[in-house]
Amino acid sequence: MRVNVDPEDLIPKLPRPRDLQPFPTTQSMVYRGHTDLVRCIGVSPSGQWIVSGSDDCTLRFWEVSTGRCMKTIRLDGAIKSVSWNPNATLILVAACVERSVIIVNPGLGDRLLCNSTDQHVGAHQPPEEEKPQPVKWEAVEGAQYEEGVRLRIQHEKAVKQVTWHGRGDYFAVVIPDNGNSQVLIHQLSRRRSQNPFRKNKGQVQRVLFHPARPFFFVATQRCVRVYNLLKQELAKKLMANCKWVSSIAVHPAGDNLICGSYDSKLAWFDMDLSTKPYKVLRHHKKALRSVAFHRQYPLFASGSDDGSVIVCHGMVYNDLLQNPLIVPVKVLRGHEITRDLGVLDVVFHPTQPWVFSSGADATIRLFT
Repeated sequence: MRVNVDPEDLIPKLPRPRDLQPFPTTQSMVYRGHTDLVRCIGVSPSGQWIVSGSDDCTLRFWEVSTGRCMKTIRLDGAIKSVSWNPNATLILVAACVERSVIIVNPGLGDRLLCNSTDQHVGAHQPPEEEKPQPVKWEAVEGAQYEEGVRLRIQHEKAVKQVTWHGRGDYFAVVIPDNGNSQVLIHQLSRRRSQNPFRKNKGQVQRVLFHPARPFFFVATQRCVRVYNLLKQELAKKLMANCKWVSSIAVHPAGDNLICGSYDSKLAWFDMDLSTKPYKVLRHHKKALRSVAFHRQYPLFASGSDDGSVIVCHGMVYNDLLQNPLIVPVKVLRGHEITRDLGVLDVVFHPTQPWVFSSGADATIRLFT
């Protein structure tokens, strides 16, 4: 009994990439100036400025449209992570340097906003009785204040990642070697810090706030735990099925999550569906360093040590019965592989279908 099957019927029908435009296709700008690998980048909420942190101990601010470096701040160590405050009324950037997190007002754009940001940061009145805190908050004075550094938060061990909450008052940091206080949540307006967990299960790699609801994502090496901050309980545990998670990003609607790993896999989770990956993509040849979602367009991107950025169309439907549509649309190349490292960070422009990537070849590239 021979079964006559047309082999075309076995492959799922996916739309052609050119029907899914717009998405980034060409490299249109290279930002040069760093002298060592650029670990992290962040884009301002307006999309006019981009900040980059590098191992050459500088924090640089660039104008996106012209490629000019508008400002350089020298710091006392390599910058591991940088995050631009998502609140458009505050012009603030948080950056991790060695054991401290610094809060910078770059002074770019609207003068009035810069001044009101300084007033907001300086308006803090210390409470009458100081409670013991896990970190030390210091206001910066002198030459560094002139450069734009406003606050320095001293930790006991090296800080690996910083990320803001969507409203722009709270931010979380990851301190991998710090025993049971690997994750701390800081509040800017009251200069308070707290450790949300009594005990950490596994070494924390990345943390992330939910874009709309009071959920908090904590990625350890093998899985991603989702905590409800209001009820203070574990809501879900997503099994990533990979050896070592490197990065996570959450969809702006909040129900889907992507997770990149060092064993070159990208797992897409539909959190309403299951705690196992809905799809695992193995497009990259080497370790994934960074993943990102676009805020408005159905796009997500992943950057890897093979020197490429892969952009995929990831459409999430409002109809809950319809599964997400995931189509790889473009491989973007341009970064040279240096010391076996390729693309270290990717981030989307907030309003345009553009993607920025930073690499070990000391450049930042814009694909449009």
